[in-house]
Amino acid sequence: MPFGFYIIMAAQFFSSLADNALLVAAIALLIQMSAPEWMTPLLKFFFTVSYVVFAAFVGALPDSMPKGRVMFITNLVKIAGCLMLFAFAWMWKPGDEWYGLVLFAYGVVGLGAAAYSPAKYGILTEYLPHHKLVVANGWIEGLTVLSIIIGTVLGGALIRPDVSARLMALDIPHIDTGVDSPAEAAILLIVVFYAIAAVFNLYIPNTGVDH
Repeated sequence: MPFGFYIIMAAQFFSSLADNALLVAAIALLIQMSAPEWMTPLLKFFFTVSYVVFAAFVGALPDSMPKGRVMFITNLVKIAGCLMLFAFAWMWKPGDEWYGLVLFAYGVVGLGAAAYSPAKYGILTEYLPHHKLVVANGWIEGLTVLSIIIGTVLGGALIRPDVSARLMALDIPHIDTGVDSPAEAAILLIVVFYAIAAVFNLYIPNTGVDH
């Protein structure tokens, strides 16, 4: 496989890893806000509803520009959704009922994921010869399953009291960041994983296909 394929795989791995870790962090945020229990399943609904609502439109986006650029832009959308989650957690005070805002922010991440999917699969057909597509898709799918498992475990680890205590102790010297909950610390670290994926996106080779 050409080197560019491994860059595509790395970008997909870190983006999917962050997606699954973020679900656990968002659940922790709802618990922190004392949200009703029935709202927790809605997180996954708001993430996946973008695949249904925007399915007819997001496919055109990767056909309008280089797919590596689309993957970079959609990772920025995911980062924006993460930062919205962090902002709501940071500004939240006991008594505030901001549950709907959490669902909306998580839905923004879902929108980024919905637009990311056709690009990550479409670029394989542009970058690789036909006889390598089955193998390439197998690697992408296998890596995605692995990232789902590791991401879920990572999310659970990040909200553990001992781990989150260490993360919150990493405040910038002489600056009070206000990060004082496991969910906030986890979300900020997950932003870093999305940023790593975005950096890999920048190095995805241009396939030279006319858009």
